[in-house]
Amino acid sequence: MRSYRSLFRTPEFTPFLLSFGAFAAAQTIGGLALGTLVFRSTGSPLLSAVSMFAPQLAQLLGGAFLLSGADRLPPRAILTALALAFAAGTAVVALPGLPVWGVFVVVLLQGLVAALGGGVRGGLLNEILTKDGYVLGRSVYNMVWGLVQMAGFATGGALLVLLSPRTCLLLAAALYVLSALVTRLGLTARPPRASGRPSVSATWRTNALLWSSRPRRLVYLGLWVPNGLIVGGDSLYVSYAPEAAGTLYAVGALGMFAGDMAVGRLVPPALRSRLATPLRLLLAVPYLFFVLRPGVVLSAVAVTVASVGFAGSLVLQERLMSLTPDDLAGQALGLHATGMAAMQGVGAVIAGTLAQLASPATAMTLMAAASVTVTLTLAALGRRDERQPDVLAPAPGSGAVRCYPKATES
Repeated sequence: MRSYRSLFRTPEFTPFLLSFGAFAAAQTIGGLALGTLVFRSTGSPLLSAVSMFAPQLAQLLGGAFLLSGADRLPPRAILTALALAFAAGTAVVALPGLPVWGVFVVVLLQGLVAALGGGVRGGLLNEILTKDGYVLGRSVYNMVWGLVQMAGFATGGALLVLLSPRTCLLLAAALYVLSALVTRLGLTARPPRASGRPSVSATWRTNALLWSSRPRRLVYLGLWVPNGLIVGGDSLYVSYAPEAAGTLYAVGALGMFAGDMAVGRLVPPALRSRLATPLRLLLAVPYLFFVLRPGVVLSAVAVTVASVGFAGSLVLQERLMSLTPDDLAGQALGLHATGMAAMQGVGAVIAGTLAQLASPATAMTLMAAASVTVTLTLAALGRRDERQPDVLAPAPGSGAVRCYPKATES
C-alpha cells in the first residue's frame, strides 16, 4: 500500500481516523479548559499543570495493571465505552462546586484507563490495515494527532476568550460522545485478538513476555529513551526563548509532520528499515548546536530539522509489530505508549534540573548528547544480534511457540 488513495479506500480506516480525531480534539480542548479552570480556582500554576498532565502519569498504572484488556476485549465495544466514560468524567469535572480534589480523582481515573484505550486503538489499526500499509496508516494517524493538537489548542484558546472553562469542558464532553458514535456506527464488531480474561496477573505476564525478547527490548528502548530525552529538552523552549517559544513549538510540529509524511509515503520499505538509527540521530544532533546559544531564526531551523527525526518511531513501530504475535499487538503498542509517556516525563524533570543548575541552552545540549549516546549504543547492540533467531515463548492461552527473526539496527 503506497498511496493515500488506497489507504483511505481501506474499509473502516476513515471512521477509525475520524473517531480518533474527535477523541483527540476532546482531549486537547478539555485539557486546556481544565487547566484554566483549576488555575482560576486556585491561582496555582503547579496545580494547573498537574491537572493537564496527571493523566499522562496515571497511564503508568494503567500500563502496569490494565493492558491485558487491549487484546482480550472486543475493540469496538471497549473504545465506545471508553469514549462515553471520558464524556461522563469530563461532564462531572464541569459541575459547579466540585472541589479540586474531586477534579483530580476524575482526572487520574481517566488517565488510568487511557493506557487501555491506546493499546486497543493501536491493535485495531494493526487489524484494519494490511502489513504493507501499517507504516503509511500510522504516519497518517500521527499527522492527524499533530494537526488536531495544534488546531485544538488554538481553538480552545479562542473559545476560552468567549466562553467559560466549564462550557468548554461540556463541549469536550460532546466531542467524546461524537467519538463514541463514530466508533459504534463506523466500525464492525470484532472478537478479541487473544483468549482469556483480562486481569492484573495477565497484564504482568504479557508485559514480562514482551520484555523477555532481547530484540523487542532494544526496540522499546529505542522508542522510549532517545525520544524522551529530546522531548525533555523541548520542554525548555519557554525558558530558552520566552518570546519565541510558540514559534519553536510550531516549527517542531511542522518538522514532525513532514517527517511522518516522508517516511510513511515516500520512502520505500527496503530503505525504510535502515533508517531507524539515522532518524534518531537526526532527532538529536541539531540540538548540539544550542551550546552556541543561536538566535531565534537559527534555533527554529535546528528544531525543524531535528523534528523530522521523530519519524524514526514509525520505523521502530513497524519493527515492533514484526517481532510481536498479532494476538499481543494491542498490549505491545500500549506498553510502547505508556513507556514513552513515562520517559518524556522523566526527560522533562532531568532537563529542568539541568537548566536550573546551568542554563536552558546547556541543558538542551546535554540532553541531545545523551540521546546520541543512547542511539549509538542501541545500534551497536542491535548489530551484535543480527541473523540470530529469536524464539518467543508461548503467548498466554495460545499453547504454541512462535519464532520471529531478530531485529536489525542500521
